[in-house]
Amino acid sequence: MYDFIMEVYVVLVGLGIWLGILSLVIFLQFRFVRKLTKGAEDIDLVKVLKKILERGELNSKDIDRIRKEVLRQEELGLGHIQKLGLVRFNPFRETGGDHSFSLAVLDGKNSGFVITGLHTRERTRLYLKEVKKGKSNNAELSNEEAAAFEKAQKSAL
Repeated sequence: MYDFIMEVYVVLVGLGIWLGILSLVIFLQFRFVRKLTKGAEDIDLVKVLKKILERGELNSKDIDRIRKEVLRQEELGLGHIQKLGLVRFNPFRETGGDHSFSLAVLDGKNSGFVITGLHTRERTRLYLKEVKKGKSNNAELSNEEAAAFEKAQKSAL
C-alpha cells in the first residue's frame, strides 16, 4: 500500500510540474499577444496581423519606387562632370617653363572635352577637342592631351 501511495504521489508531483510548465508557456504567449496588439482598438489578432501585412505591402511598394528613383538619379548623374585630368607642359623646349596645359573634363560615360592652352611670349591660344565615349571624334589627341585624358579617366570627383 505504501508503494502505491508513493507512486500516486510521484505521478501527482509530475503532473503538478507539467501543469506549471504549461501554465508558464500559456502566460508567456498571452503576454506576447498583448504586446503585439498594444495600442489597437480591437484586440482581434487577425485584424492586427492583416494591418501589419498591408503596411508591409505598402512599404514594399514605396521601397521599389525609391529604388527606381535612385537608379534614375544615378543615370542622370553620369551626364555631369565627374572626372578631371590636368597636364602642364612646355611645348617649346628651349625657352620658357611649363605654362601650357591640357585639361580633360569628362562625365561618367567618358564624354566631354579636352582643352589645351599653348602659351607663348606674345599670346596664349586655346584649342578644344570633343570626346565622346572615350574617343576623340574630330581630331587626334596630342601626347599631352592624351595624358590629360588618361588622368581624367582614372580620377573621379
